[in-house]
Amino acid sequence: MKNLFEKYKQVIAYLFWGILTTIIDIIVALLFHNLFPNVDIIWNTIIAWIASVLFAYITNRKWVFKSTATTFKDHISEIISFFLGRLSSLVLEEIILIIGVSIINVNDFDLLKIFSQAVVIIFNFFWSKFIVFRNRNK
Repeated sequence: MKNLFEKYKQVIAYLFWGILTTIIDIIVALLFHNLFPNVDIIWNTIIAWIASVLFAYITNRKWVFKSTATTFKDHISEIISFFLGRLSSLVLEEIILIIGVSIINVNDFDLLKIFSQAVVIIFNFFWSKFIVFRNRNK
């Protein structure tokens, strides 16, 4: 069991912090909506997305991928790459949903949403692992 945990600890940490990231997104959206009910829902969603992606960046950097970046330039490169990856995954999800609903005529939106989220989670993991937080000492 210990060997299994060691083998998959990065994936487990990624999923753990991902769940907390989702909770952050929901809390920020609900809090912002309750504090500022007249603000357009698009802005509410954008603010919650930024807060949750920033949280994800910090936790992924420190506890999942254990970034080795030390220079200011490396830190800036990481955060820009991380946000661009998350923005790309947001676009990817929208494309999957549009294709599923409009072109393929998938009638089960719940299943389509779960599928798109699975694709996004996998995309984000590999983007972070191989693009954002690659070991700079290699």
